[in-house]
Amino acid sequence: MTDVTGRNPAAFSLYPELDATTLTAFLTALESGDVTGLAPARAAEIADVRSVAVFGRVKVAGADGDLLDAALWRHTGVQPRPVIVMPSPWTHHGWLPYVVQASIFAARGYNVLAYSARGFAGSEGQVDVAGPLDVADGSRALDHLIERTAGSVTRIGFLGDSYGSGIGQLVAAHDTRVDAVVALSTWGDLGEAFYENRTRHVSAVEALLRAASKARLSPQTQSVFENVLANRDVQGTLRWAEQRSPYSHVKELNRRHVPVYFAQAWHETLFPNNQTLKMFNELTGPKRLDFSIGDHSGPEMTGMIGLPNRIWTTAHRWLDHHLKGIDNGITDEGQVLAEVMWGRALEPRPTWPSVTEDVRRLHLAGTGELTDAADAGWSASVLCGVDTPATVADAVVLSGYDEIAGRPKAYPTGDIDRSVAAVWAADPESETTRLRGIPRLRVTYRAANSKSTFVAYLLAVAPDGTGHLVTHAPYTDLDSPPDSLVRADIELQATAYDVPRGHRLMLVIDARDPFYGDANLPRATLAFTSPEPTPSYLDLPLG
Repeated sequence: MTDVTGRNPAAFSLYPELDATTLTAFLTALESGDVTGLAPARAAEIADVRSVAVFGRVKVAGADGDLLDAALWRHTGVQPRPVIVMPSPWTHHGWLPYVVQASIFAARGYNVLAYSARGFAGSEGQVDVAGPLDVADGSRALDHLIERTAGSVTRIGFLGDSYGSGIGQLVAAHDTRVDAVVALSTWGDLGEAFYENRTRHVSAVEALLRAASKARLSPQTQSVFENVLANRDVQGTLRWAEQRSPYSHVKELNRRHVPVYFAQAWHETLFPNNQTLKMFNELTGPKRLDFSIGDHSGPEMTGMIGLPNRIWTTAHRWLDHHLKGIDNGITDEGQVLAEVMWGRALEPRPTWPSVTEDVRRLHLAGTGELTDAADAGWSASVLCGVDTPATVADAVVLSGYDEIAGRPKAYPTGDIDRSVAAVWAADPESETTRLRGIPRLRVTYRAANSKSTFVAYLLAVAPDGTGHLVTHAPYTDLDSPPDSLVRADIELQATAYDVPRGHRLMLVIDARDPFYGDANLPRATLAFTSPEPTPSYLDLPLG
């Protein structure tokens, strides 16, 4: 049996490239000092950290008396030092993915505590999904670290990947001792991540559930996830998610101007980027956002095992500056760094708004073209309940590794059945077109039923008809009367994409994608159109 991830659900991991065997070997050598069989670079890291710090496994007294499985890297002596707390990712390996990076931090002068979030690995309690218990656990972990280092602490940072990144932001919002945050592959608004444009992210929730197959979910967590999949109690889920969203607590972070570093992948399938961007744009303290090719946690994965990695290098520089006071130039590099698809150029920008320099508007025409002039009065029907070759990705998380390797999914645009999808194509580009920012789509359609869903995909298509995904977004309407015109104004996910000369942009809209839950009735139709008062168009951000 397989699911939308393309893998056996029982074996699914959000970290498919994580080499637990290698990390365990590193941990064993860290404890024993015997580096036999390790690569020279890993052996050198073991020697470096053991020469300056003591490593040991510990238990942290968390909230409600639950004991959390943890590891401590502690320097001897009374010299005051900065400290880092690392809540674990969403994995049954607990804190193990951090063992190499935590050792590198320790060798460079930090005291470090990494711990498994409640309900995962060797930690007691039940999974609270960054709820109040997890926030309290983070503060208790910091208490433990301060106590074990005799209170000789200068400044304090939280660093987390994925699940740990959300916990870290929330702890920083509520614990005034925290001075800086690193949040890799994170979320800002969990409700928007689960219900993007009111559309259920069923594949993301399925992936989270299957990746937590060995964890102990609280009854509330289990109920919320099941409600998303069954399309029940949406408002209850949104209330639950609001408390667990750093965006809901951004005022607390801004009050103290806590420095926050975000790193995201462009084609993130768990936590779509625009909701993290919303959080980023609200922060008023020092901040930085790095975008990379790939999917959830993929860009930073090689750094987990100590290989050279741009994201982890920046994380070290961020904490070195904000916790150690090192003038390493990171604050002069701008707030945004974007890795461009697919050439991999790195583009720094001073702010997110500066990423977009101009906007080009293309109208949806009845001829199936994207044109400069508005075209009214046409209709293009989409059949509901039928999938097309236009999809978000072949698999949650996994497809991102193909992108990192330079093998993005190829879309055979000629195979898209125009009776079940609406398609518009622009003229071939006369020169390279630099898409930078958030594309916006306005489209009007008539739905025979009171509830409807569609997914819009923006593709860059080569002369041979092969397309690559630039960006996409789903949309669901739940309020309009039957047989009424619905005007959808949506933001596609942010992008930095170079469309080569001779390639053309293509907009595809269909009513079914296995990544999302849809509100359509089977075999119903959505009739897209462009009324003269409110024409349908696509706004392209140019850089």
